[in-house]
Amino acid sequence: MSYRKRTAALVSAAALAGSAVWMAAPVARAEVVDVNYQCKTPIGDKSAVSPIDIKSVERGNGYRITMSWQKGVSSSPVELGKGAMTPSATIALGGADSGTLSVTGPANDAAIPADTPIKISDLSGTYTPKKSGEVTFTAGVLTITALGTTTTCTPTNDPAPSLTLDVTATSGGGTSGSAQGGGSGGNDGSGADTGGGLPRTGPEDSALALGTLGGTVLLAGAAGTLWLTRRHRATRAGH
Repeated sequence: MSYRKRTAALVSAAALAGSAVWMAAPVARAEVVDVNYQCKTPIGDKSAVSPIDIKSVERGNGYRITMSWQKGVSSSPVELGKGAMTPSATIALGGADSGTLSVTGPANDAAIPADTPIKISDLSGTYTPKKSGEVTFTAGVLTITALGTTTTCTPTNDPAPSLTLDVTATSGGGTSGSAQGGGSGGNDGSGADTGGGLPRTGPEDSALALGTLGGTVLLAGAAGTLWLTRRHRATRAGH
């Protein structure tokens, strides 16, 4: 085989290898879903619709799951001072896995005026796959504790999943809530790594890493081409 044909074959193989690595990226789909909450409050029933966003960041053998509310839900007839309100929620697992994931977050960092929709801080938890396959994450029950009272908000419109992940199970899998929310670091008491801030992106992180690996394969192919070219020139010079 001539050096030109050999060079072309190496470049083609490198390109195909890069494409194969890119296509191997794990499946992850996220979308903002409107959730119609019906809330049981100390002063009666209330309702509110809020777009819910659920994102993931891969951490070791599991995923850091963050749930965000884009609009406030429920309200209080009196002002809630700083730190007076603490939220928590559940996320329903579906597809290859089942059960619920508990997510928690910090108390309100500023006073909430009376009769104003309560803005929920980002809530986080750690998910470790128990089964391999495609797992869905859907908004579940929101619980708000404030001034010695509890408000429970339940989705009533059968919302679609906000996140879908293609996961691989590991031994000792399970789910656990986080002791910190809103991207805060810390340990959630489950032994999972929760340190560092949470980026707002999810599957793009894995895709970027895989794309970098594909680029490395392409560079390796280019290096082989350069070596063959130099060898060919040296051979011609010898003749």
